[in-house]
Amino acid sequence: MSTVNVMAREIAAKVVFYGPGLSGKTTTLKKIYDSVKPAHRGELMSLPTEADRTLFFDFLPVKVERVGEYSVRLALYTVPGQVFYNATRKLVLQGADGVVFVADSQEAAEDSNRESMVNLEENLAEQGIRIEKFPLVIQYNKRDLPGATPVDRLRTLLNARGVPEFETCATSGQGVLDTLKAVMRLVIRDLRQKRVVPPVRGAEEQTPDLEGQLRQHLPASERAAQVPPPPGRGAAAAPPMATPARGVAALKTGPGLPQATAPRPPAVDEPPKRVMGAAAALAPGALIDQARVADSAFAAGDYDACVRTCQEAVRRALAYAGARNDAGSQGLLLRVDGPDLLRLELLSTHSHHRIDDAAFALYVLMQTFIRLTAAGLPPQAD
Repeated sequence: MSTVNVMAREIAAKVVFYGPGLSGKTTTLKKIYDSVKPAHRGELMSLPTEADRTLFFDFLPVKVERVGEYSVRLALYTVPGQVFYNATRKLVLQGADGVVFVADSQEAAEDSNRESMVNLEENLAEQGIRIEKFPLVIQYNKRDLPGATPVDRLRTLLNARGVPEFETCATSGQGVLDTLKAVMRLVIRDLRQKRVVPPVRGAEEQTPDLEGQLRQHLPASERAAQVPPPPGRGAAAAPPMATPARGVAALKTGPGLPQATAPRPPAVDEPPKRVMGAAAALAPGALIDQARVADSAFAAGDYDACVRTCQEAVRRALAYAGARNDAGSQGLLLRVDGPDLLRLELLSTHSHHRIDDAAFALYVLMQTFIRLTAAGLPPQAD
């Protein structure tokens, strides 16, 4: 399932390369990896075995085109080919936004191709997904081999639905990027139809830098104090101060100028309003105090305290998942992003943090709260 990082203006989508063993899934992913600019790719991880070249998954984050104000980051996975690894197939397929089915064009692979396609449909159905409504592209691989099965035959076996299909040779890269572009277009179209992307904000609300975006979460008084006067206006352009007299609530400040309304003094018994930060708004009751401390530290500019508090709050949140005292296992159970947890852990060992470090720590904390709530944790007392 795609996730939206509002702070980073980024949508993360997951694409899985599915198919029988040794059909070319891992080779395809490696060819994509070699074709992507180093600045736009993550680390490629592979776990080879004797029976198949992928036991668990290959992972490759790839930055692609934008959707409105948001950039899209694809996480590319492959699944093991053997049927007896079906539990792992289900795990990797969970939350996928699109699938590339890599078929083996060799005549001897007809049965395994058909079996894998049926297995894909069954595993999607277990997640409540109809394959007819799901972004799917078929890649007929190994077209360079002599005696390859004719495409018409493969189409009859595998593509009765008429989804986009491509003839490829993963070893040379022929057709591989065309396949990736096709599934990318289907995934983005599906995200738009599902309204995953938040609506575009007005131009007056857009801020080009991270600090400007974060300033919107500060209390109104602090935010106003940090906003400079509009450029090109001198001091004379500001309306003169007006003092209310004889109970008059609004006074004209000059010809053609809008009325200035005098602020109402707060009543003596009126309690001050407490602004709840973004993290505290998402926190379960047991963790709301730490979330408030993190929000307050960020608003006060104490980024070191914000990072430390977020890191401790994330540890406490993950502990509700059990799984001994292993943060990695706890994060996996809650589906919290592992690289984000590692980066937060690393940040907590540093000092002199910047505003983007604190913003990232708050982001990880809020994501953890969301996953915790979705899992029904911590349990409510009767």
